Amino acid sequence: MKKHITVLSSSLVVALAIGAALLTGCSSKQSNSATDSTAASAASSNSLTGAGSTFVYPIMTHWAQEYQQQTGITINYQAVGSGAGISNLIDHTVDFAGSDAPMNADELARAKDPVVHVPDVIGAVCISYNVAGMQSGLHFSGPVIADIYLGKIKFWDDPQIMKLNPGKKFPHAAIFTVHRSDASGTTNIVTDYLSKVSPEWQSTVGEGKEVKWPNGLGGKGNAGCAGILKQHDNSIGYIELAYAVQNSIPYADMENSSGNFITPSVESAAAAAAPFPMPENMTKFITNTSAPQGYPITGFSWLIFYPNGAKADQVKKFMNWVITKGQADNQALYYAPLPQSVVSAIQAQLQPSSASNTSATPPPAQ
Repeated sequence: MKKHITVLSSSLVVALAIGAALLTGCSSKQSNSATDSTAASAASSNSLTGAGSTFVYPIMTHWAQEYQQQTGITINYQAVGSGAGISNLIDHTVDFAGSDAPMNADELARAKDPVVHVPDVIGAVCISYNVAGMQSGLHFSGPVIADIYLGKIKFWDDPQIMKLNPGKKFPHAAIFTVHRSDASGTTNIVTDYLSKVSPEWQSTVGEGKEVKWPNGLGGKGNAGCAGILKQHDNSIGYIELAYAVQNSIPYADMENSSGNFITPSVESAAAAAAPFPMPENMTKFITNTSAPQGYPITGFSWLIFYPNGAKADQVKKFMNWVITKGQADNQALYYAPLPQSVVSAIQAQLQPSSASNTSATPPPAQ
C-alpha cells in the first residue's frame, strides 16, 4: 500500500520566525542592531535556499517538510524552472539549484567555480492529451510525436496515429500542441529523446532546455502545461508523471526501442535507468533506453551546488539525506528511487573535504 503524502500547492517555503525584544533608553538602537544581526545569522545558519526544476517540485515539497521536522533546517525552494534555477546558482543567489538537465558548457563557464551534480530522483515525462472519449490506452511512437510537434501530423485521425491505435475512433480535429515556455529540464529530456528517434527533429529543432518550437502554445512550468492541457480540447503535451496523475490528465503508452508499448510508471522509469552506468561527474541522459520494459522518455533530476561554497557542508548534509532517507517516499510521489550503486557513488563525492566531481566540461547528451 502506498503511503499517503500531502503535497502542498503553494510555494515550497517553510518560514522561520525569529522575534526580537524591543529595548528602551539611549542604547536601544545599538541593542536592536545587535539583535537583528543575531537573528539574521541564526536564520542563515538554519536554512538553505534553492530554486529550479518544477519536475522535482512535488517530492521537494515533501522533503522540505520532512527535513525541517528531523533537523530543524528550513529548505526554501522556488519552482521556477531548471534554467532559472541554474541562473540563480550562477549568480550565487541560492545555495543549490534543481535541474532536470545538467549544466551545459556555457553555464559552467559562467559559473566560474566548480559545481557538483547530485542525482536525486528518476522520473518519467508523460505524453498527455485531452481528447473527448479517450481516457486511457492511447499508443504513440517517438517519430509520431516528433511529426506532431513539427506540424507534419495535423489532425487526430491522421493515418499514422490510427495505425498505432487500431479500433480507436478519433475525431477529425486539429491537434493543439502544448510545450514549455520557460527554460526547462523537462523540455531537455523530451527534446533529447526526440532528437534520438527523429533525424528531422535533430536537424531542425534539436535538444535543449529551450528550443524554437514549430507550433503550439507554451506554459510555464509543469503546472502551467498541465493547466493548458486541461483547458484545451484536442490538445497534447508533455508533463512529469506526478502532474499528470494529480491533475487526472490521461497519458499515453510510448513505443520503446524494443518495440514494446510502455506505460509511464515508477517501475518503467526504474527499468529505463538500469542499462546506463553513471559517469564520474554524475550526469547522464537516459532517454530511448534499451531496456525492454523501460519507458523511453525518462530522466534523472539533479541538485547542483558549489562544493566550495559558504554553506557547502550544510548543503552536502541535505544532499546525503535526500539520497538516503529522502528516497523512502519517492514511489508514493511517482518517482523511481535511485539505485544503490548510484547512491554509493554520490556519497563518495559528498565527503566534507571532497573536491571531486567538479567537471568544467558539459556531459554528452547520450
